[in-house]
Amino acid sequence: MAVVHSWPLASDPAHLARLDNHDAELNTWIVAWVAHILPRHPLDLFEAPILYPEHHSLAFSEHMFVPSVMGAPLVWAGASPVLVYNILIMAGLALSGWSMYLLMRRWTGSESAGVIAGLIYAFNAHVLTRFVHLQAHHVEFFPMVLYAFDRVLTGRRFRDVLILAFAFVLQALCSNYLLAFTTYALLVSAIVRWPELGTRKARVPPQPADRGGNPFLGLPAGRLFLAGIIAVILLTPFLWPYYQVSRDQGLVRRVGDVAQYNATWRDYLATGGRLHYLWWSQRFYEGRTALFPGLVALGLAAAAVVSRRMIRDARVRMTIAIGAVGLAFSFGTALPGYAFLHEHLPLLSGLRNVARWGWLPLASIAILAGFGANLLERRAWRYAPIALGVLVTVEAIRAPVGFTPVYEIPRLYDRFAAASDVVVAEFPFYSGASVSLNGPYVYANTRYFKPLLNGYSSFHPDTFEARGRALNSFPSEAALAELKVAHVSHVLVHTRDFARRYGPVALDAIDTIPELQFETEEDGIRLYRLK
Repeated sequence: MAVVHSWPLASDPAHLARLDNHDAELNTWIVAWVAHILPRHPLDLFEAPILYPEHHSLAFSEHMFVPSVMGAPLVWAGASPVLVYNILIMAGLALSGWSMYLLMRRWTGSESAGVIAGLIYAFNAHVLTRFVHLQAHHVEFFPMVLYAFDRVLTGRRFRDVLILAFAFVLQALCSNYLLAFTTYALLVSAIVRWPELGTRKARVPPQPADRGGNPFLGLPAGRLFLAGIIAVILLTPFLWPYYQVSRDQGLVRRVGDVAQYNATWRDYLATGGRLHYLWWSQRFYEGRTALFPGLVALGLAAAAVVSRRMIRDARVRMTIAIGAVGLAFSFGTALPGYAFLHEHLPLLSGLRNVARWGWLPLASIAILAGFGANLLERRAWRYAPIALGVLVTVEAIRAPVGFTPVYEIPRLYDRFAAASDVVVAEFPFYSGASVSLNGPYVYANTRYFKPLLNGYSSFHPDTFEARGRALNSFPSEAALAELKVAHVSHVLVHTRDFARRYGPVALDAIDTIPELQFETEEDGIRLYRLK
């Protein structure tokens, strides 16, 4: 199903991509950077070469550590960053569906309920409209978190504590957004199941090694606390650079910045699924975050919610609460009191696109739909699960997806790979509202991973913007002085883009500057050495 929903990606994963989108260029670079730096200088993970000379520049965006580590062996074996990125896309879809299948099979005892929930969870409208964001496809650890949380409450096994801690860490290291979503999903789950936190009764028999011991850990609250401590310890090396950037560079999303990303009721009617898009959803889609869960999923979820037997299940009530919190937060500043929460609740001030909280309702509907499918399976004809699987797939599918041919990185960049003391600046130098146009420069950096003044991320410090304003006058004396302060050794000028942006006179003026020594020109790119 991962191949079907991402088709035609599997037909040529080395030469198809979404590199027409600058976010995809950045995320492809991140995958390659993590694989490059880990075997060499793992402690320098966040000292990425883009946006030089800023410190902790990887913390300006998502580190995507876990998906990147999954793909690192392929990079080390010689696979291109594009091929690895595409394999990780399909792997994320497959693993997410499989993980939800395992959860619902355990919770309902039904294979078909697990399959239906897995299809709805992995191939929802939100995920299938974000192929440029690898992190959105790797949600395979969230079902494991919910499973372990339930086991910690209902059993007394220390192994479940470790599973909860490690599953939480793995999901958090896929995406900063998923760190926040999973954290608040667990908090609201603990509130819903508050009466169970202080009980010593266990529905799951404890193992001999778990009997006795610390009386505090005999309580579910104590075991949850221990899991939280383990998770915080493991996450600290990854969170500390973000704290430093927030403290030193002001990496905080202001309430005014968040307001433009609020979800509305229109987002929950937007989907890229071809059936609904062509029929009625097209009018809601443009500029929206696709969050429509599908009619079959909604019907199955409703069946679980209205069932007296199902609603008595604490896991069902917990799931409903998780979806409700995500739904409320997705409206951002339109939600009364959100501005206060944004300023005072942990993690919220680091999130910009609050509409993505709508992923939590989609995940919750997938779980509830699994419970609903279990009910229907008991009461309906035996081929109902097959029919449901077909209907869910027909609603969600948007293949063929609009991937584009991969453009080749010019060979000119290869000469930097083996060189030492290289610092590169490329022109036109984009900053401000046009900063995303640095995306091709970032993608080309996968060939050499040397310091690059240019860069693109979800956050840009004031120092970068000031540097951009100075370099906007290149080849003026002020721009050359800025390059020398940053110890730039080589300047690349993309002649067509430079002439279009600044005019042919400015392009001709570059060759009159004594400090710029012309070396070569290939593929419309001039290489100069800065004396």
